[in-house]
Amino acid sequence: MDTKSKTYLSWGEIEELVDLLCSQIIKSGVQIEYVFGLQRGGLIPAVMISHKLGIPMTQNPKTSNLLVIDDICDSGETFCEFFLEYPKAKFACLHFKPHTSHFNPNFSANKFFSDDWIVYPWENENAEPIQDYLK
Repeated sequence: MDTKSKTYLSWGEIEELVDLLCSQIIKSGVQIEYVFGLQRGGLIPAVMISHKLGIPMTQNPKTSNLLVIDDICDSGETFCEFFLEYPKAKFACLHFKPHTSHFNPNFSANKFFSDDWIVYPWENENAEPIQDYLK
């Protein structure tokens, strides 16, 4: 991915995205017992979702009725790997790039059709637009 443009998000925008995700989850009727945040990008949204829905977080993804959270589903690789081990889990992200991902999460707050690199407020603004695992 040769991304040069960046889209910077504010905390207010993150709160709106978390509210949208929580609304989708509630409306779906899916029973969630635990929230699990993928390191690193999914941890902060997972904590926010855990608080808003009143569902405890877990560090043990082997629990039942698990909601796996990440900040973005870009290539879909992270969710695909996790899905292979935990196929009964539900998956949610703040941003989903359907044009680049080969994984379709159960819930996404925003379908993002740009190739911009999204910079979340908890990230370094000067970070390179490249996946951590490609460094």
